[in-house]
Amino acid sequence: QVQLVESGGGLVQAGDSLRLSCAASGFAFSNFFMSWVRQAPGKGLEWVSIINSRGDAPTYADSVKGRFTISRVNAENTLYLEMNSLKPEDTAIYYCARGILRGRTAFRDDDVRGQGTQVTVSS
Repeated sequence: QVQLVESGGGLVQAGDSLRLSCAASGFAFSNFFMSWVRQAPGKGLEWVSIINSRGDAPTYADSVKGRFTISRVNAENTLYLEMNSLKPEDTAIYYCARGILRGRTAFRDDDVRGQGTQVTVSS
């Protein structure tokens, strides 16, 4: 069974840090690009970051560049998102997803993605 399970979200204050994890199972994790996307209340999906299968070519949305770091440990089938200097506008449900979801405003039925983890940043 193909599965992605996010963890690590929570309620923090502006300026704090969080580290999200995404545990993958049921597929050859090391063969796939992976994405982090987020969805704020009442808004569409926003692409956050993408990492290639080797983990050596991350890309970031301008809104998080310099504050967030994506990484992966293929031997552990795990994807990470280190989030520093959090802002209230980072408040959203964060999802990990298989593949490249840049430019998407909504999930498709055939997307492989997790259930999401809530990140709330208070001012």
